[in-house]
Amino acid sequence: MARQVAASAGTPGSGQLSSGALALGGIILIGLGLYFIFIRPALLPEDPRFMGTTLEHIRVAFPGLLLWLPRVFWVMGGYMVSTGLLTCYLARTCFRSRAPGAAWIAALSAVTSIGLMVVVNFLIDSDFRWLLLLFIAPWLVALGLYARGK
Repeated sequence: MARQVAASAGTPGSGQLSSGALALGGIILIGLGLYFIFIRPALLPEDPRFMGTTLEHIRVAFPGLLLWLPRVFWVMGGYMVSTGLLTCYLARTCFRSRAPGAAWIAALSAVTSIGLMVVVNFLIDSDFRWLLLLFIAPWLVALGLYARGK
């Protein structure tokens, strides 16, 4: 089976459009993960606003929180990068060769990764909710193209 998948993965026209779109979804996840690891502050301005408090109150009430949260985001970012890498690999191999179950795995991965992130960001009325909603587009395009055999 592995040889069959590898052999058909390079066949011209065998799911290259859907594979490319799915790989873009993976690259977006990698980018989000790197943002969480290297750039994201412990709290965004929207975080205290959602909690109905101030940054100063959080500092006083939870003295170690602002040191602890970046470490949590490092771990979460690492999982995002890993998910993105695996998505890119799935796109290049199983998705392109149309291996049984590849579309289901891609769809479930979309729902449980970027999909869940988008839902939560809408629930908390995040300033980034609409941008994150756009990040679902490559997954939808990939699955649509896959269904059409492209």
